[in-house]
Amino acid sequence: MTAPGGERVAATGHRMLAEGEGGIVVEFGDAIEPAVNARVHALARAVSGRLAADVLEVVPTYRSLLVLFDPLRVARGSLQQRIEGLLLELGEAIGREGARTVRVPVAYGGAHGPDLEFVAAHNGLSPAEVVEIHASASYLVYMLGFTPGFPYLGGMSPRIAAPRLDVPRTRIPAGSVGIAGAQTGIYPVESPGGWRLIGRTPLRLFDPGSKTPFLVSAGERVRFVPVGEREWLEVEKAVREGAYRPETEPSGRDR
Repeated sequence: MTAPGGERVAATGHRMLAEGEGGIVVEFGDAIEPAVNARVHALARAVSGRLAADVLEVVPTYRSLLVLFDPLRVARGSLQQRIEGLLLELGEAIGREGARTVRVPVAYGGAHGPDLEFVAAHNGLSPAEVVEIHASASYLVYMLGFTPGFPYLGGMSPRIAAPRLDVPRTRIPAGSVGIAGAQTGIYPVESPGGWRLIGRTPLRLFDPGSKTPFLVSAGERVRFVPVGEREWLEVEKAVREGAYRPETEPSGRDR
């Protein structure tokens, strides 16, 4: 079925839209939620694996997938039909059951988390309560963006939500863990930013010299583990020397 604007609306509820001359966007509803995001990443894996010869790149987001192709080599209509075929094969019950959960050590507060006190006061909590709430959740990596490897994480408790800074910082250390609204994330590289900083991890989320440059991928999960300064320095040294291997846990215990 074709809707106004030329997009194709499937019976299963997803929409397929043209994005310029060489792009197709597949949208899965309007809500940002784990089930929708799971469908996005399931289709991304299917397209990358089955249609690799005709696709230049796939870009997953919260609720949609952008498929880039060369219009001089591949007809849009033909590619759309093959994507529709993949969606039919995947069906409704698609997800990422085998995805791992990465444990991220974090030193909260102090120089590592200068906004922890603000977040606590803003929500009528103690700093220790903010840390406990923040570290008790399992966070879904919806997508990577903003800077290389920046994970947009879903699942944070609204009890510790906090507004962005009125004036963004010009320099935020790599590994800083922040809160913006009801969302949390990790700055993988030094950069400007306006999120409230509550802690910092010594792990490298982005290592361009590695065969696997990103610590986490969209569709995986993150669990924050509070550590003291001594342990933080030990992990930081191991990371610097290339001797640290991130701890992981099966995703089944998080669901």
